[in-house]
Amino acid sequence: MESKLLPFFIRTISSYALGIALLASSASAQQALTWDQVKAKFEAANPTLKADEINVQEMKAEEITAYLRPNPQFTFSTDGTQIAPHNGVWQPVVGTQYQPNFSYLHERQHKRELRLENAKEGTQIAASQHEDLERNLIFNLRSVFIQTLQAKAVLELAQADLEYYDKIIGISRERFKAGAIGQIDLERIELLRVQYESEIRTATVNLQTSKIQLMQLLNERTSLEHFDVNGPFDFADNLQPLDAYRQIALDNRPDLRAALESVQQAITAHNLANANGSTDPTFGAWYTYNPSFNNPNDNQTLGLNVSIPLRIFDRNQGEKKRTLIDIDRSRQLTEASRAQVFSDVDSAYEQVRSNIALLTPYRDKYKDQATRVRDTVTYAYQHGGASLMDFLNAQSDYRVVQLAYLQLVGAYMTAAGQLNLAVGRETIQ
Repeated sequence: MESKLLPFFIRTISSYALGIALLASSASAQQALTWDQVKAKFEAANPTLKADEINVQEMKAEEITAYLRPNPQFTFSTDGTQIAPHNGVWQPVVGTQYQPNFSYLHERQHKRELRLENAKEGTQIAASQHEDLERNLIFNLRSVFIQTLQAKAVLELAQADLEYYDKIIGISRERFKAGAIGQIDLERIELLRVQYESEIRTATVNLQTSKIQLMQLLNERTSLEHFDVNGPFDFADNLQPLDAYRQIALDNRPDLRAALESVQQAITAHNLANANGSTDPTFGAWYTYNPSFNNPNDNQTLGLNVSIPLRIFDRNQGEKKRTLIDIDRSRQLTEASRAQVFSDVDSAYEQVRSNIALLTPYRDKYKDQATRVRDTVTYAYQHGGASLMDFLNAQSDYRVVQLAYLQLVGAYMTAAGQLNLAVGRETIQ
């Protein structure tokens, strides 16, 4: 019986061990994040962005303060308290007069409503400025993301070049054994391998550095070995007309929207300054109890009063003039913002178009041509039809062309991100 159960227990334990090993390996495996995932993590975790979002919430809370009514005033006074004996009798509270008084400041010319409107417009400006901060930070994030993709592509190219070159070294050693090449030629070929190793090491350091910068923006605390990103590293040559990007920018740029909202807030502030120059009366009412009066019908009395400040000298003239001037200043700043929008879009558009013009011949001709020349010269060298110098030059030309293409793709994607920044949203992925 024991001999039958033993294999069963062994299989069961082995299955559990295999399952645990698979779970551990899947947990420790790298999870490559796409651009959308990186952007979502950034918006949820970046401390700079979250701190600015709290500022918008603070501005929203100020709307409550702006719409508060003035507090009523309560005053309680006494008079007529006896402080010395009268006819040999000391009765201090017999003739004391009691007077509670209530007063309230009445604000005219819609001051509360204007304060609330001014506060709401301040919140709108803060929200637009928050969007503008997010726009700039996402551009920085996108630049580092592209830099990471480029570093990965350069590392893959260097590794592929080394793998290809190692095959050439193996073939050259066989040719040396067969007497087809000399010792010095073999050593020159083997010596050149150090360049490929150096390129791999440099590309690895660049990739690690880019990942560290990206993790800082994401406020990521995982280990560097378990963090990776993935996405298309290529270019597209389907640009829209310049006027289309200009219109998108005018409709979407949050800094321009904030400038326009500042004009409206300046107008509201001027209206509030005019309202603050008006007179606000204070209404009061009191009740008096005075038992010391000889008239028994005069012991309890009511009274009303109105207090009106005479605004002869101070009618808020300075603030009225300042806010009126501020309207014109805000309008001029809006025009400057609009001009900056056109400048940003035009500059970024030309940069993207220039990169496309450089990349197109690489994609259509130079990349394949460099590969074909390298393979042809390598084949000729292996069969004695090309010199060692021709072979080394072909290898160098291939690497220069392929690396230049990757660098141009990175420059294009960065310029595309700059155009997205200029128009205020992602128009080029």
